[in-house]
Amino acid sequence: MAVEYARDQPQGFRNRIEKVAIVGAGGQIGKFLTEHLLKTGKHVVTAITRPDSTNKLPEGVQVAKVDYSGDDDAALVEALKGQQALIISMSVFAPQDSISKLARAAAKAGVRYVFPNWWGHDAANDKLCEDSMLISRRDSLFDEVKSLGVSSYVLLACGFWYEFSLGGGPNRFGFDFNERTFVQFDGGDVPINTSTWPQCGRAVASLLSLKELPEDETDQSPTLSQFRNGSVYVSSFRLTQLDMFESVKRVTGTTDADWTITRDSSEQRWKDSVAGLQKGDWKLYTKMLYSRMFFPNGGGDYESKVGLHNDLLGLPVEDLDEATAVGIRMGKNGEVPFSH
Repeated sequence: MAVEYARDQPQGFRNRIEKVAIVGAGGQIGKFLTEHLLKTGKHVVTAITRPDSTNKLPEGVQVAKVDYSGDDDAALVEALKGQQALIISMSVFAPQDSISKLARAAAKAGVRYVFPNWWGHDAANDKLCEDSMLISRRDSLFDEVKSLGVSSYVLLACGFWYEFSLGGGPNRFGFDFNERTFVQFDGGDVPINTSTWPQCGRAVASLLSLKELPEDETDQSPTLSQFRNGSVYVSSFRLTQLDMFESVKRVTGTTDADWTITRDSSEQRWKDSVAGLQKGDWKLYTKMLYSRMFFPNGGGDYESKVGLHNDLLGLPVEDLDEATAVGIRMGKNGEVPFSH
């Protein structure tokens, strides 16, 4: 895509994103995205919700109730008119057709940027996406947005959500806090990048607060447009399972002796899970997804390969033990299902 400059835009062009629509504003990550966008004071945020939705939405968000379950997308297009960005934050198992409908409606409404429900994996890592059973979903998302020729997609590469994954049982980061067990994958020493929900919210809010376009060819300041059809790489922590365990022990005041520790092969866990999934046992999806990320040099540590945009976005350095405490609470209270 050719580089656009603000100087060449029609009279009245405002070089910033002011109107943002979000689907899933009351969801797990959606509420953090919405809250941090509102905190900037730079955006009017509209939540696109179904008429029967009962999700509690952050204070200050506008609401457009739209039924887009059928083939008629006129109401959805109307709700998206005037929006400059559409954020889709739905379940990983949301019907692909729903996301396609949203992308098509965004194109009809002239929305310039779409965040197409991709929060986590490094989408540029073909092998990781293929082994994680995400590559067909990735390609269909990208092809859909590109083929419409109006919007650009933007992805957030943030790794697994830290507090969610820490509290999400042994098939995620290996911990069961109620049983006080820890499954160590291989040597427990493979580093991966992982992000908290607040950090993800700050990242997207900061990204959408950048100038949209460079003023001219001499303007080297960061812009939203430089991330068109690509990924923004952010992270809260780059750490190993053993780093997590040390934090857990600090927060809980425990030692190794207080835990039942077992060891398992990440590769064998992944192979067994794939075999089960091929037989239709989708309860193994979580185990497959996380086991694959802990392969040595398997792509979970994208920071060492491509770097991060944390500094560009002005993201803070977070306190690991504070985030660990949140994950432990979530685990003990059963706030995270042990499988998708």
